[in-house]
Amino acid sequence: MPQGFLLSRHSFDQRGSTCIHYWLASPEGPVKLVIEGERPVFMVRVADRAQVTEVLAGVPYDWQQLGFQTFSREQAAMLYFPTIDAHRRAHALLQTRGIEVFEADFRLHDRYLMERFARGGLYFEGVARARDGYMEYRQVRLRGAEVQPQFKVVSLDVECSGRGELYSVGLYGHGVEEVLMVGEPESAETTIHWVDDERALLKALEARIQCLDPDIIIGWSVVDFDFRLLLKRAARHGLRLKLGRGGTDARWRDGREGNQGFVTLPGRVVLDGIDGLKNATYNFESFSLEFVAQTLLGRGKDTEDVDNRLAAIEQDFLHNKPKLAAYNLEDCRLVWDIFQHTRLLDYLRLRAQLTGLELDRSGGSVAAFTNLYLPRLHRSRYVAPNLPADGGLASPGGYVMDSRPGLYDNVLVLDFKSLYPSIIRTFKIDPMGLVEGLAEEGESTQEARRKEKQENRPEGLRKEWREGESEARREGARVEEDTIPKSIPGFRGARFSRDKHFLPDIITNLWAQRDIAKQERDAARSQAIKIIMNSFYGVLGSGGCRFYDTRLASSITLRGHEIMQQTARWVEELGHQVIYGDTDSTFVWLSGRPSPEEADIIGRNLASEINRRWQNKLKDELALECELELEFETHYQRFLMPTIRGSEAGSKKRYAGLVVNGDDEKLVFKGLETVRSDWTALAREFQRQLYGMVFKGVDPSEYIRETVQKTRAGEMDEQLVYRKRLRRKLDQYVKNVPPHVRAARLADEHRRQQGLAPRYQNKGWIRYVITLNGPEPVEYRQAPMDYQHYIDRQLKPVADAILPFIALDFDTLVDGQLGLFGVS
Repeated sequence: MPQGFLLSRHSFDQRGSTCIHYWLASPEGPVKLVIEGERPVFMVRVADRAQVTEVLAGVPYDWQQLGFQTFSREQAAMLYFPTIDAHRRAHALLQTRGIEVFEADFRLHDRYLMERFARGGLYFEGVARARDGYMEYRQVRLRGAEVQPQFKVVSLDVECSGRGELYSVGLYGHGVEEVLMVGEPESAETTIHWVDDERALLKALEARIQCLDPDIIIGWSVVDFDFRLLLKRAARHGLRLKLGRGGTDARWRDGREGNQGFVTLPGRVVLDGIDGLKNATYNFESFSLEFVAQTLLGRGKDTEDVDNRLAAIEQDFLHNKPKLAAYNLEDCRLVWDIFQHTRLLDYLRLRAQLTGLELDRSGGSVAAFTNLYLPRLHRSRYVAPNLPADGGLASPGGYVMDSRPGLYDNVLVLDFKSLYPSIIRTFKIDPMGLVEGLAEEGESTQEARRKEKQENRPEGLRKEWREGESEARREGARVEEDTIPKSIPGFRGARFSRDKHFLPDIITNLWAQRDIAKQERDAARSQAIKIIMNSFYGVLGSGGCRFYDTRLASSITLRGHEIMQQTARWVEELGHQVIYGDTDSTFVWLSGRPSPEEADIIGRNLASEINRRWQNKLKDELALECELELEFETHYQRFLMPTIRGSEAGSKKRYAGLVVNGDDEKLVFKGLETVRSDWTALAREFQRQLYGMVFKGVDPSEYIRETVQKTRAGEMDEQLVYRKRLRRKLDQYVKNVPPHVRAARLADEHRRQQGLAPRYQNKGWIRYVITLNGPEPVEYRQAPMDYQHYIDRQLKPVADAILPFIALDFDTLVDGQLGLFGVS
């Protein structure tokens, strides 16, 4: 049976019916599947039939009752429509009359795949016909398949003038390493296809893409810059760029409120490296191609200065086109190498295979959950609810314990492996399971009351049977088998069915796949599965998800609180002190100065004992198999839990530690200056050096004095630059004007005076310093540096977090002042 991997999908009306096009990459080349006559559908309550009939009098539809019900346990009917247009008109009419409609927001081509559990890879069959460059199948049948496609990929990059005039287009990848360039032919080491003008350049690009026939086009800001520009310039020439398969046009759609737009190339996928890396949870101080390439590959562009680069491009186009071609092609090659280095395409392919999301889909956690869950829900004859009208109430966050500040020797970190997914598995947390569990509890409560009257049970035991949360349970007492509730208690009134659910099984399946991926050292697959599993809690707690219910999210997070608190109590029962806890991590201080080997043994034994206790507790009290797994993760030989600035109370989500593994030493910082992008390089380096010295027992006094002295002497100026993002347009900062905005406004004023276009009006990044005249942009600094600002705001906060724990004071060291109880 033929197989392929989904590249693009589209549905539309034609001749009074519908048509779906799926383009696939297959071992035999590109394939187009054509599916005709599929009917769009949505659901309404059966009780609303009279009103629906009245409102939709002029719209063709087919009413079918197939035994479905809503989450409110009301009977629901399916309304099938002959066209997408009829479906949309009917939905709008019913909304106008206030009649609730369910599941009306699915695109026809997405629902068709989802209901067949088809995600990414497909098996298909039908009547085949050879077309120009591809095979077309009609009368198609398809189903999901595990497919390992070999994509044909091309990296694309455009060079242009400051006014957007096209100079060249670089292409690099499978079967190509060349530049299309406007100009007269001249010799060059780079392969250059010369064209007469911009129009000819666009037509040449069209011809090359059709000839190369890539499945995927990659680039850096390739959608919102390169393709936006290409289609804009094509429109100026009256051209419709035929960059899709089968000679189809490339289409542009603007995002909402001027946000990032979208490009559609039927039969191909355009992947942006920035969006892909963010989806894979990469995080960089800057996502510029230069910064990411230098970080990952150790090489990049010659310059990152936008003005100089643009000026150099315009200069090279006029006087040294071969140099510009080499530069253009290197940008393509950098993007290609980043994709290869990170296995980004593997990650995106696996994400699509696991969730049904498009390869180029940004975010999509809610859609991924829906794709996995909804077809299972339908097979239990339930209709999915709509989004909450109020946007959803906030659910409790993860557990964070009040810390015990101090400088410690030997701190262990015990982590629950994927805590929230394991809670879902253990306590059967599930949208349909909540509906069924509440129904079961209603039935079992009535039955219990009858039994209680017959057996004359004590009131305390009757209450425990109904609520499952008695003091005996909390203290770990064994519950008699016939007092175990039929449904599993959650929080905020939630009850979950023991056997009617889907999400626990979905996670169990993903969990098993991730374990296999780890064994096979398949980092891309492991990461994709981890991100998907960990997104489920956020989805259930999001008002943007149709399955949102505060009882679902609360039954995860508040159960997490309970687990963390009980774990801490058990650790302390075993003779150790818990100094901090955060979401799924417990920080344990070992007294008595054990050796590293002894500390590791203690950590492993602690994890094993706590796991045993959870298994017994859940089996005895709720008759549940425990999926919780505590792991010994880290041994910090030295560890700092600082105080909140200006307070003696312990901080949260801020700590530092020293991990020693043989001859390897590693400083770990969480929430402190060295990991924050809005602190200067001076503060970060000062923190690394200072903490390293304190953790190793070295007196840092001289280092602190020397750093302050060098700062005042101007020897550290290169490390005093702030780099901060402008998250709004400059003119939107009115009441509160922070330093980086003031610097950006000064920079643009200088640029205007030089006849240059403003650079910072529409967001972006600004590099600035603090001078005696306040914040000034680096490139236009005029006043002397305010060194005291950096000492007070960058060095002192870093030092004050750790020096009190070794009886030192920053001001005393720097200014030579006597301590409060000092003598002369």
